Amino acid sequence: MQAMMKPVLSLTLLFSLFVSPLSGLAQVPMESIEQLSRAISDQVLTWRRDFHQHPELSNREFRTAAIVAEHLETLGMEVQTGVAHTGVVGVLEGGRPGPVVMLRADMDGLPVEERNDLPFRSEARGEYNGQDVPVMHACGHDSHVAILMGAAEVLAALRDELPGTVKFVFQPAEEGAPGGEEGGAELMVSEGILENPKVDAAFALHINAVQDAGKIGYGRGARYASVDDFGITVHGKQTHGAAPWAGVDSVVVAAQIINGLQTIVSRNLEITQQPAVVTIGSIHGGVRSNIIPEKVEMVGTIRALDEDMRSQIHQRVREIAEGVATSMGARVDVKIPLSSSYPVTANDPALADKMIPGLASIAGADNIEELKPVTGAEDFSFFSQIVPGFYISLGGKPPGKPESEVAAHHTPDFYIDESGFDLGVRAMAAMAWQYMLDNQR
Repeated sequence: MQAMMKPVLSLTLLFSLFVSPLSGLAQVPMESIEQLSRAISDQVLTWRRDFHQHPELSNREFRTAAIVAEHLETLGMEVQTGVAHTGVVGVLEGGRPGPVVMLRADMDGLPVEERNDLPFRSEARGEYNGQDVPVMHACGHDSHVAILMGAAEVLAALRDELPGTVKFVFQPAEEGAPGGEEGGAELMVSEGILENPKVDAAFALHINAVQDAGKIGYGRGARYASVDDFGITVHGKQTHGAAPWAGVDSVVVAAQIINGLQTIVSRNLEITQQPAVVTIGSIHGGVRSNIIPEKVEMVGTIRALDEDMRSQIHQRVREIAEGVATSMGARVDVKIPLSSSYPVTANDPALADKMIPGLASIAGADNIEELKPVTGAEDFSFFSQIVPGFYISLGGKPPGKPESEVAAHHTPDFYIDESGFDLGVRAMAAMAWQYMLDNQR
């Protein structure tokens, strides 16, 4: 791994502390945080472009982890590697006593082939489910890593005045561990990441391709949906396509089950409370036009923003699949979850209320906005269901570009405007500092 050049910070920046008069940031050295973040802004972009050009799949983030670990070590932190396979954790102890704050970034890329015409375009390849695939940072995790590395450098430069301890967590496999492996935030939690030192609150951000660069989004309560993949296997009786009465048509049974599943959200849930989604994404059965197959396999995803609704959906999926199959002379196997399961990602309302005024001061009141919950999922939920968590979004859309022209996350044309990265560094550093001040021991 080639060492990366680091900027030299002046003594003036290292030791100048400014007490900001801005609302929500009393006693936070915002002038120093801003100066320090601007001093390393070019380096943050260099890190991001390097990670973008060299993406790695879940649980295989070896190069990324090595660069992160080297950086944290140069900042004088206690560094642990190999956490949940490839995760890196750095602990920064401040010069003043206080609580422990966790700042988290996810590191993994996706099996997507990039179509952007960038000088740092990814041409990387990796192995996914036994296949050779292209790899791309098609969700912005390269941005998250670079921003958190920048926040680590800023806070390390101010450690003598830091009123507590910051645990920097660089997490693998947010997109889900490979088949047959554990990974991600859930594994980090089981390995004790929230202990030694015990974390009091957790913060993270996600780049948002449809929000203008320079803006921050937030929410109270549920922010990202739970996710459960599920599988339904229909067992019928194989027969000739010319004589369907001689068998049990697993294809027709599967079709009726799919139709029935679409009534769960529209007819069983109180959708004025929270949205939910039940989607079948894949269906396979049969090999010839004139053979009704014995078996049809379906897989899908369940999304919910309320844990009670989540449980209700699980129950109804089973009831509908089993009821339809029985009524048509077939039988089914239903598995929920099939492989992955994340709880709802919820922002602690009291913590959000503490942080929002400070974010408005950092970004400007016109550049902070409350966003509706989304049905995408995020495994930060495994942290925030144990300790108070606050998860924000950072705009990455070129200002003025119509949202209709923006490529979605997880697509080959996914693109991020880098002009808001400095805001992300400042936001992460300031939220950590503000929490420590508000909860001094």
